[in-house]
Amino acid sequence: MSRNASRFTAFIDKFTQLVDQSVDDEPAILAAGRPLLQELVSHDDWLPESCAQPDPQYYRQYLLHADPEDRYAVVSFVWGPGQKTPVHDHTVWALIGMLRGAECSERFALSAAGMPMVAQGVEMLRPGDVDAVSPRLGDIHRVSNGHDDRVSISVHVYGGNIGRIARHVFDPQTGAAKTFVSGYSNETGHASGAS
Repeated sequence: MSRNASRFTAFIDKFTQLVDQSVDDEPAILAAGRPLLQELVSHDDWLPESCAQPDPQYYRQYLLHADPEDRYAVVSFVWGPGQKTPVHDHTVWALIGMLRGAECSERFALSAAGMPMVAQGVEMLRPGDVDAVSPRLGDIHRVSNGHDDRVSISVHVYGGNIGRIARHVFDPQTGAAKTFVSGYSNETGHASGAS
């Protein structure tokens, strides 16, 4: 399959213009960014093969683009069959677009200290679908490959350099949080982390 690098370059140009114009206006960025990401993931001809490689044990998080000012980052998530994240947050806004396969997102909310987290529904993303999360909208979820027999790939745009941001994984039974920094699969010394 040939790679249409210009499609991704055009997306980055448009998204950078959007962030330049909207600065810290999260609702505006999510509203105007959604159709930009939807257009990108509606075409499966641009993702480099090196950023689409699964791992037999862990899902992969490949950095595709980091804004020089760390205002946003674009990441491909490659899910092997049956792979999933722990319950986690992001601490920044994010748009999630499905490129190949399917992705299941189980949303959660914290409850009283020491009590089980509250399940808030499940959403399945299929190619071309785009979802949004943020601390304002709710950004705690567990994500899994929607297929047990094939690879799925999603493309995420985060409101910061997500591989460098301290975030949290949660015990769904108690709500207890543990801080982590995910890094990227295409950096030496970094493994995959939560999405």
